[in-house]
Amino acid sequence: MALTPDDVVTKQFQHVRFKEGFDPDEVDDFLDEIVVEWRKTIEENVELKAKLAAFESGEAAAPAPDAAAPVTAPVVEEPVAPAPVVENNVPTQSASIIELAQRLHDEHVAEGKSQRDKLIAEAKEQASTIVSEAEASSRAEKERLDKERTVLEGRISELREFEREYRANLRKYIEGQLTDLDSASSASGSAPVSAIGL
Repeated sequence: MALTPDDVVTKQFQHVRFKEGFDPDEVDDFLDEIVVEWRKTIEENVELKAKLAAFESGEAAAPAPDAAAPVTAPVVEEPVAPAPVVENNVPTQSASIIELAQRLHDEHVAEGKSQRDKLIAEAKEQASTIVSEAEASSRAEKERLDKERTVLEGRISELREFEREYRANLRKYIEGQLTDLDSASSASGSAPVSAIGL
């Protein structure tokens, strides 16, 4: 059975859930375009068949008949053969339309894959940049903290040295005071009682 433009118009497709598919509106629009072109092609085919039949019968060489004159066109005996050509041509057209649709599908899939690969590459590049920036920032922060720690450790060492010196000086001072106190008490112990004022 030959495929007609009406078959394309009335064709219903099953909707598939949870799987990849085509946008139904986009498919309908494309099929509408195919139907328009297909109908033009069929009309042109019919016209060409009529012209061919007229040419083969010799009417094409004759001048156009007058409206008043009766038309005595000979009956075409053999032009029945081109009719199957249209029917045979319809499947060929259908095959070429399907091939075109398949090619467009393949192009869209290839474009989608290319876009996907491009987005993935950009995302990986961006992630790599973010990671390298984070690592550089981390290294800079670590270096800053190491320098700050070195400065603080130096300051702590200075404070400890100051503490040692302060303690040593304080000890010397206290020991000096104790020595002075001892010598003062020993000097007052050797003096006569009358000297003390008793």
